[in-house]
Amino acid sequence: MIAVDTNILVYAQRAEAPQHLAALHIMRGLVGGAAPWAVPWPCIAEYLRVVTHHSVYRPVTPTSEALDNLETLLAAPSVQVLAPTGRHLTVLREVLADSGATGDQVFDAQIFALCVQHGVRELLTADRGFRVFRGLKVTDPFA
Repeated sequence: MIAVDTNILVYAQRAEAPQHLAALHIMRGLVGGAAPWAVPWPCIAEYLRVVTHHSVYRPVTPTSEALDNLETLLAAPSVQVLAPTGRHLTVLREVLADSGATGDQVFDAQIFALCVQHGVRELLTADRGFRVFRGLKVTDPFA
């Protein structure tokens, strides 16, 4: 299963992003395809934070529009939302110990841990910070 990080969701939404068309193509392929794919729950909240943030985009994406976009994505029959299970803290501890991640990297570590515990084989992200983690393939689709 492939999972998408926040930046893929944001770039697919925001037409001014240089990666917009490529991200939109990726998301349309996932949403319209039969192969299972996933979005970690923290990426959903982070997407909302980024596209509605006045310091990031002007004009912002209206919250209702951002939520509608998410509802459309999450209605795809092939999508799975990755949420913490009872094993999450154990897996997160392993990811943190293996990577040495601290501080701001902990947010990405929780996303990575969710992917690991749900059997994701590849994470699509333009965030180079994920390269410190091991256990699944991390792919920058824009590189």
